[in-house]
Amino acid sequence: MKPGVHPDYRPVIFLDTSTNHGFLTRSAIDTKGRETMKWEDGREYPVVKVEVSSESHSYYTGKQKIVDTAGRVEKFKRRYTKKAK
Repeated sequence: MKPGVHPDYRPVIFLDTSTNHGFLTRSAIDTKGRETMKWEDGREYPVVKVEVSSESHSYYTGKQKIVDTAGRVEKFKRRYTKKAK
């Protein structure tokens, strides 16, 4: 690989803010100015906060949110259907 062309590939902690679950992986994401956190191995790593991960996403957890679509559809029909003359 040519030197100076590719971004730095370094260890980063991704922290799921909804479940407070973190995992250490490697990434080329820019970490300048990010907060750091001590990991289980005792070393400090930059932290990237995410709102959804496999720990909190409904597809992976099996817990789906039920949305009342029937009520919304009926409300839409009442509001926007043309009235019969």
